[in-house]
This record gives sequence, structure tokens and C-alpha cells, in this order.
Amino acid sequence: MGRRERAKKETSAGGVVFRLTGDGPKYLLIKDPYSKWGLPKGHLRRGEGPEDAARREVEEETGLGELVLHRPLGEIDWYFRFRGRLIHKTCHFFLCESLAGVPKPQTEEGITQCCWYSFDEAVDTLSYDNARTILREAGAAVRDLHLDAGQGE
Repeated sequence: MGRRERAKKETSAGGVVFRLTGDGPKYLLIKDPYSKWGLPKGHLRRGEGPEDAARREVEEETGLGELVLHRPLGEIDWYFRFRGRLIHKTCHFFLCESLAGVPKPQTEEGITQCCWYSFDEAVDTLSYDNARTILREAGAAVRDLHLDAGQGE
């Protein structure tokens, strides 16, 4: 009977970035080094928590500052091979509101584009099913924020 390979655990964090516009909320997607559309994310540094890592990675990969982190959106995990080693990656996502600025892709990390999309366009454009799950959670959270902001006036 063969021995099961033990996966190396890795943790990363990222964000679903949205901006409120006159045409409703827009969501920012990045084109990654594999020419796939995804969400900004990256590894935690030693001693860094997921929330701080999410803010840093979103800022680095999109060039956007002035981010407001609203709340956690959950996590996704997947397995992949890197240099022959099985990796089990868990990524924590946060809802990030961008208040200003023009996104600029972090080309040195292989990110070639950053584009704003309506919710439906973003769902259709995303290349990864597990990212779609997080985007749907973000869409519901943005609707809740938007409805809450309109109450009590």
C-alpha cells in the first residue's frame, strides 16, 4: 500500500475590491501571469495577519491606496503542484472598498491588467470557479452595505 503524499500548507490573503459609481458598484479584476482573470492576493509575510496581508497585496498588485477593509468574505482552498511538491493553499479574502485612484497592474509580478467590471460582468469574466464563490459573497455584502447606508435618512 502506497504512502499518501503530505501537502505543504501555505496561507495567503487577498481582496475583492469594489468602488461605488453612478452606475452601481464596480469590481476590480486582475489578469494574472497565466493570462487568467482573478482577484488580487498573495502570501502572508512572517508575523503578518491575513487582514494586513490582504491590504498590502491589493495595494501592491493594483496600485490602489485609500482602501477601506469592510469585513472578511471567507476563504477558499485548493491543491496544486509547484516544483514537484504538492501544496495545499488557503486564501483568506476581505471586502475592500477603493475610494480613489486609477489601478495600475504590478507588472513585475506578471499582472498585465486591472479592469473594473459590473457584478455580472465580473462573474462572467473570472477564470476561477472558487473566486466566483467569493465574488458572490462580496456582491451580497456590498448590497447590504449600500442598503444600510441608505437607511435612517
